[in-house]
Amino acid sequence: MKPDRLLTVTGAPQIHDDSSTISIMWSVSLCLLPAAVWGIYMFGIPAAMVLGVALATALAAEALFSSFFRLFTLWDGSAFLTGLLVGMNMPPGVPLYIPFTASLFAIGVVKWTFGGLGRNWMNPALAARVFVFFSWTGPMTRWSFPAILRGADRVSAATPLGFLKTGMLDMDSPARTPMEFLSRHGYPRSLTDSFITDWLNARVLEPLGISMPQGYVDIFLGFIPGSIGEVSALLLLAGTIYLLGKRIIAPEIPAAYFGVFSLMVWIFGGLRFGGELFSGDILFQLFTGGLMLGVFYMATDVVTSPLTRKGRIIYGCGAGMLTYLIRFYGSFPEGVSLAIIMMNIFVPIINRITGPLRFGAVKETPR
Repeated sequence: MKPDRLLTVTGAPQIHDDSSTISIMWSVSLCLLPAAVWGIYMFGIPAAMVLGVALATALAAEALFSSFFRLFTLWDGSAFLTGLLVGMNMPPGVPLYIPFTASLFAIGVVKWTFGGLGRNWMNPALAARVFVFFSWTGPMTRWSFPAILRGADRVSAATPLGFLKTGMLDMDSPARTPMEFLSRHGYPRSLTDSFITDWLNARVLEPLGISMPQGYVDIFLGFIPGSIGEVSALLLLAGTIYLLGKRIIAPEIPAAYFGVFSLMVWIFGGLRFGGELFSGDILFQLFTGGLMLGVFYMATDVVTSPLTRKGRIIYGCGAGMLTYLIRFYGSFPEGVSLAIIMMNIFVPIINRITGPLRFGAVKETPR
């Protein structure tokens, strides 16, 4: 007698969730749009052109490669999200052939050579960024000041992390913190930063016996050189709150990532400035570079991150540790992209170690 219903067993992942691919992809893209628009406002038409080329190339490549598999995946949102992330990870004045190549590499090589969405082993946008970074390092490390700081040409347009990394190699005067180092060497500040910092110190912090140095408002709001979409920590956090509230991204990866990275910075970060243990500047490291964009919007990619809660914690801890090591002891001022990609490599073994047994499997007992 044939059964009335057949059980179909497919490949991993086999964890059911009510969210659809389309809703997840477009929700993440919508949460990224404010930061992307802010980047266009800060850096002008060049930033808009970079984002436009990255998006158009990703959509065109998706339509082309998916047609080979006789699929129509253009409207599931994955290609749009990849193109948006590629553009947001670019310097605003980068030559347009670089975002074109990056999006083509992300969609054509990283995604579709492995069979399309759900089969790629690393995040396409991150892989594309690393590919073009090592292919065209010069243009990929050439930054410009936001419009609000134009005219401050007394220093080169380096990101705060890059300026700090270069300056620390030839530090002629000691500085206790990264922000103090930037201030001593003439790194520009906006009038908005000065106004808000003075107000907070006078009205809120000084009655409590503490004060905040200038510069933190700029790095939080995005009045600094950097990639188009990474400069505003405020807008990236706002979008993340929505994603966490809707349970589109799991909190374990960001919590473990930030926890380990912040702990390492707090314990050992001050030693580079001649300070003592437990004196590192956590806020500076969190709000500069691509940490917010990478942790919340790429490390949490459901395709390339572990399936289980324990696995996601291990994954986040490993990425946080690697980011600290690369930033503080590597030759690059950043470390987020490389750290996440390296942890992507270990996702299969993390899933194998932390994953539950298949239904019907017998757990082996030691003899």
